[in-house]
Amino acid sequence: MSKKSYSISVVALFLWCAIAITTTTGVRASGSLVKTEQRKTLFFSEDGQISAARVADNINGSYLLHFFTLEPNSLFLPALLHADMIFYVHTGSGKLSWTYEDELKSTEITRGDVFRLEQGSFFFINSNLETETERQKLRINAIFFDSNNDLHEPAIGPYSSIRDMVLGFDREVLKSAFKVPEEVIDDLLNGTSPPAIVHGLQRTKKAAFEMEAQFMSSFLGTRGFNIVELNKKKKKKKSDAKLYNLFKEDKDFENCNGWSTTVTGKKLSALRGSDVGLFMVNLTAGSMMGPHWNPTATEVAVVLQGRGMVRVVCSSFSNGTHCRNKSFEVEEGDVFAVPRFHPMAQISFNNGTLVFMGFSTSAKKNHPQFLAGQASVFRSLDKDVLAMSFNVSNTTLDQLLAPQHESVILGCVSCADEELRIMEEERERAREEAREKEKEETERRKKERKKEEEEARKREEAAAKREEEERRKKQEEEEAEARRKEEEERRRREEEAAAREREREEEEAARKEEEERKRREEEERQREEEQEEETRRRQQEKEKEAARHREEERRRKEEQEEARQREQEQEETRRRQQEQEEEAAARQREEEEERQREQEEARQREQEQEEEQERQKRQEQEETRRREEQQEEEGGKSEGERAAEEERRREEEARREEEEGRGRGQGENQGWGKFLKKRLTV
Repeated sequence: MSKKSYSISVVALFLWCAIAITTTTGVRASGSLVKTEQRKTLFFSEDGQISAARVADNINGSYLLHFFTLEPNSLFLPALLHADMIFYVHTGSGKLSWTYEDELKSTEITRGDVFRLEQGSFFFINSNLETETERQKLRINAIFFDSNNDLHEPAIGPYSSIRDMVLGFDREVLKSAFKVPEEVIDDLLNGTSPPAIVHGLQRTKKAAFEMEAQFMSSFLGTRGFNIVELNKKKKKKKSDAKLYNLFKEDKDFENCNGWSTTVTGKKLSALRGSDVGLFMVNLTAGSMMGPHWNPTATEVAVVLQGRGMVRVVCSSFSNGTHCRNKSFEVEEGDVFAVPRFHPMAQISFNNGTLVFMGFSTSAKKNHPQFLAGQASVFRSLDKDVLAMSFNVSNTTLDQLLAPQHESVILGCVSCADEELRIMEEERERAREEAREKEKEETERRKKERKKEEEEARKREEAAAKREEEERRKKQEEEEAEARRKEEEERRRREEEAAAREREREEEEAARKEEEERKRREEEERQREEEQEEETRRRQQEKEKEAARHREEERRRKEEQEEARQREQEQEETRRRQQEQEEEAAARQREEEEERQREQEEARQREQEQEEEQERQKRQEQEETRRREEQQEEEGGKSEGERAAEEERRREEEARREEEEGRGRGQGENQGWGKFLKKRLTV
């Protein structure tokens, strides 16, 4: 490869791979509930946006989620993952590409798909160009965790810019590392950073393969890599990725009130080796995910559709501080977290469904424990002990456990409205308590202020006495000082009068000298201005000539580029026409071969049927001969019996010929039916 072509390759690579992504370590947690409007926008343009939310469970810490939105035919430029990323495709479709062990892999993604990318991978995303009637943005919800299966991203952020990684080195290091001319390094350092999401390129399949090959060979350092090898690999194994789609697989639980499903390493091989899983819940109107808790997992959920209520119960003491129960209203786009051992219930309103998905911190050993319904954990406990725990009778306990026949997802009409009312009452009580505390604090501050004012008044009186004494002493000292200064001032005025007379004479001489100097400077300045004016005039003429040359060169390059593009378009049109003609000829040859094959099969069947008929006729003749010989031997049979046997023989032969005729007709019909079916399929 020549230096020039290699330089162009490297420049194209970094322009393609460059990305400017704001670090996300500055995204602050907003508690256990993050509303849609509280998300922090990391990037926004007409081609898409990236926002982030950090939700906290107030026990184990906070969790970072990113929300990618790509307009149709947009491209999220390559980024390097600092942490493992698990994502869910909310809407739209596109293509995910990533690196794994010096290989570039890719797979199509669509709504409902979930997958995991490991840290250290480069990845980029193309959104599909949908038709005008199906234009839909590609929306992806993602969460990050480190190599210890902890849902806390590294301190440097979940992913970084390739451009910043490379251009952080100085000029000499880059030139020595990449072995390229200095002008290539200048182009890289002087270039501007592209946005994180750009408009997608209209590329043919071959052009896409060439770009993938260039990325792998130039950046990953793969030797001897070429387009032919890439095509062979793609034909041999299009993608090693096995995605899991939440909408195409069977649900874990489903009834008239909704459905739920979970995804672990057993269902999605990409999750193996991690303790992180995904889940999705769809509640119909007026339904509830029954009260339950997770023994080993913290849930981080995102509301995908609808509006509902979430109730989280906490009756324990932690670090001497009482953990309070809380309810909050959620709607589409909100993020909420529930720590383990905290009973919870998600409830939909009567006027619509509630759909949410999320991530759990422990997918292997976590088995949700339900309080009510047929799956209630209380059914496995001793009733007497359970009755003592509630301090009720066994009869009351039986009445509590018996009525509910549903499990997991229960009907709960108007429960969300009641929960909303209770939440508003709790908020009002909290506001009232806050007002009372504020009133008490105001009274306390008033008393403290009054006490401080009294002490300040006493201090001011003592200070006033001290100031009066000091003022009197100072006045006496000032009078003595004034007399001394008056005598000094008289002597000073006499000396100044003599000095002013000397200064006047000196100033007169200096004035005359200054006037002469200014006259000479003015003459010199006029000569310099004339020279500068002449220099500027010559420089302007040179700049105009250079601009004219640059404009001519630019027009010449544009004309050459337009001619090259027209030649490429014509070549592509001729290639497509040739491919279409070859495909049509191939289809015609296949149809002719199929028709000849069907005819040959029909002829073979007819020949076999004729041979079978000949064989049967010989058998019948032999049978007739044997019967005649037997009749001659018997000799005692009557003429009527021989006539009856002859009549039966003729009927048997007629019946056999009729069956053979039907068999031949069916064989021919089947042959023509296959031929016509093949023609219609083609």
